[in-house]
Amino acid sequence: MGELTSAISVLSAMITPSVLILACGSLILTTSNRLTRVIDRVRELATEVEMLAADPDNEEKFVQEKRTMLFELLDKAISRARLLQKAMTRLYVALSTFLATSVALGIVAVTNSAFAPVALVLGFIGAGLMFAASVLLILESQIGLASTYTEMDFLWRRGQHHAPPELQQLKKGFWRLFGTTR
Repeated sequence: MGELTSAISVLSAMITPSVLILACGSLILTTSNRLTRVIDRVRELATEVEMLAADPDNEEKFVQEKRTMLFELLDKAISRARLLQKAMTRLYVALSTFLATSVALGIVAVTNSAFAPVALVLGFIGAGLMFAASVLLILESQIGLASTYTEMDFLWRRGQHHAPPELQQLKKGFWRLFGTTR
């Protein structure tokens, strides 16, 4: 009975970091998806830049305004991709650290050694890496939101330029609910 209790305590100790491993894996998956979307967006922007440059019929003011907007979006997309890559690196290292924590806990439980602080330090390192990755993901989402605002503002200005006179007086989207413009 004592051996069964010992085995159960070893397995329990090794499984404890599994919640963090699962959370880290989930963040890796969602970050990977976000990175894929950013890369796709960069490719779309590149296509738009090429089409804009090839179309001689565009009015010069529109072309310059759109070119400026596209390069702003491209700059933001590049920044986002770099932040996402850094976050992914930290998440993969955190995942590895949590796995090492689990193994270290198992070794400590089996050998009754005095190396328990090693498992604790590994756990703290993994949690710190997850925190750092989360901060990077927050920064990336702010850049993503700024990109969306840049594109919406451009489309609003172009829409106002081509809208019928009765619609040209509308204020920008959400802000018109409060009677102000941004």
